[in-house]
Amino acid sequence: MCVKILGLITVIFIFLTVTKDAHAYKILGVFPMAAPSHYFLGSQIMMGLAEAGHDVTMLTVFEEKNPPKNGKYNQIVMKDLYEEQQAMFRAVADFKNKQDHGMFNNPVVMLMTFNQFGYTIAEKTLNNTKTQDLLKSEKKFDVVIVPQFILDSLKGFAAYFDAHLVLFNPIAASSWMNHFVGNPSLPSLNPEFALQYISPMNFKQRLLNTVFTIFTYLNHNLLQYPSQDKLVRKYISKDIDLEKVAYNVSLVLSNSHPSLNPVAGAVPCMKEIAGFHVKPSKPLPEDLKKYLDEAKNGVIYFSMGSNLKSADLPIIKREALMKAFSKRKENILWKFEVDDMPGKPNNVRIEKWLPQSDLLAHPNIKLFITHGGFLSTVETVYNAVPTVAIPILGDQMLNAKMAERHGFTKVVEFTKLSEETISDAIEEVLTNKKYLENVRSRSKIFHDRPIPALQEAIYWIEYVVRHNGAQHLRVSYLDLAWYQWYMLDVFGLIFAVLFMIIFVTKKIISLLCKICTNNKKPSKKVKKQ
Repeated sequence: MCVKILGLITVIFIFLTVTKDAHAYKILGVFPMAAPSHYFLGSQIMMGLAEAGHDVTMLTVFEEKNPPKNGKYNQIVMKDLYEEQQAMFRAVADFKNKQDHGMFNNPVVMLMTFNQFGYTIAEKTLNNTKTQDLLKSEKKFDVVIVPQFILDSLKGFAAYFDAHLVLFNPIAASSWMNHFVGNPSLPSLNPEFALQYISPMNFKQRLLNTVFTIFTYLNHNLLQYPSQDKLVRKYISKDIDLEKVAYNVSLVLSNSHPSLNPVAGAVPCMKEIAGFHVKPSKPLPEDLKKYLDEAKNGVIYFSMGSNLKSADLPIIKREALMKAFSKRKENILWKFEVDDMPGKPNNVRIEKWLPQSDLLAHPNIKLFITHGGFLSTVETVYNAVPTVAIPILGDQMLNAKMAERHGFTKVVEFTKLSEETISDAIEEVLTNKKYLENVRSRSKIFHDRPIPALQEAIYWIEYVVRHNGAQHLRVSYLDLAWYQWYMLDVFGLIFAVLFMIIFVTKKIISLLCKICTNNKKPSKKVKKQ
């Protein structure tokens, strides 16, 4: 009897294993940016897919220290690219620290810089030995996932491997992202990322946004895409047309959510999954937990994120922060990347690294002073902690402005950062209950979902494969020519007809007036002699 039961169990186990493997897909993720936040987001999707039983390959510059244990997560790590990119990022951050008007205050310079960054990183990625080995291998993939951020040539992997293309957007959808999936995007409603506006915009902002939207469109068509297309033809395949690939997107996973971002329309292939990277809080290290538990007046947590090190802040800015912190009754927990901080106040504790989301979940964290990065903003709302934001780079100002509009953040501009401004902001947020109430309200909206965000992302990726690219989610007007898209042919005909009506009417009136004038003229009488 025992032998029969054991045999039955074995058969059931084999059946379940075979069934599971039958629905396991081969998925390639290409995330070569050396920005830890970009990699972290990509890795969370890819590891989630691996844990769901899919055969995942990750091409990146970071090595995952804790990959899934099931052997489904294969890493191709381009370690030599990491330091090269880090040098580029440090140069940008350092420039911003020394100048009041850096690249991120000039949208045109920002766009041109992104062009150069994108080209350089993409070329080094595609020309890398490990990338070329992957292309020369006989591997097959069902899906290719790439980030929609200045590295458009990576989309060529989908065409090369004859796989479905899934885009991951690390921020809310831009006008250019909308363009490729046929999502309506009006300059009056959708601010360009580089301008750092938030809706609703006033007349001046709408005017500038319209002009810059046109400029962005021209930049992509005349500069960015042609250069990225050359990289595809040079390093992937000369037969791949990047523009055709770009318009054949099966799915867009957008790192956004109505609790955090302005509400905008979306076509069926666009799914908002912000918060997918956040896991339920884990126990803190014992010494850190003790420190938080014993803080009688609570703890203020300060971190400038992963790209900009707070240890690299200009001395005058750091001293302003230390003076302000020294006057607070709360303990200050500061993410500081070196071992020693000269002049450190007694109420300040420094740590090189901290488990941020787990830390924010502790009830004794009263305030989070942040750079305004989107991941930090998500974790803030997830754990319902009010913030003071000191934005520096990229989308941070935009995130901070939006959080301030939602009522749970006070923004301190980096160029105006002083002991007085940071002290006033801290006091305002800690003493005005509306900040805590607003972040709790946003957190409630954020958590109210039918399924967890990561599970939703996995579901839609699997859906794309099950339905052979999910072409039924693709909008039909992607097949229109650009002049049809903007209805120039329709408006042209309307204007032509109106012109002809006005022209003919004018001619008729002119003719009638001439006839009437001639009829009114007195006839000439011949004098008698």
